[in-house]
Amino acid sequence: MHEGHSHHGDEPGKELVLLSYMTDHNRHHAEELKALAQKLEQLGKGEAAGLIDKALTHFDEGNGLLCAALELLEQNTEGGGK
Repeated sequence: MHEGHSHHGDEPGKELVLLSYMTDHNRHHAEELKALAQKLEQLGKGEAAGLIDKALTHFDEGNGLLCAALELLEQNTEGGGK
């Protein structure tokens, strides 16, 4: 996006709504992956469960950054800034 010009014709706030949806969606998937790792552990598939747990650490870190970006966008929207 360039100053005063959007390549996609986005409405103001559309990015905020999308990012909010995505962070909630990611939380749901993280819960599913955690349950999968627990099930695999119970089935004696500890190595695979450990890899999923390791991936979840990165997944959670990434989602935390997305949440921080969302908070920044929300603050900028409330304050009228960009």
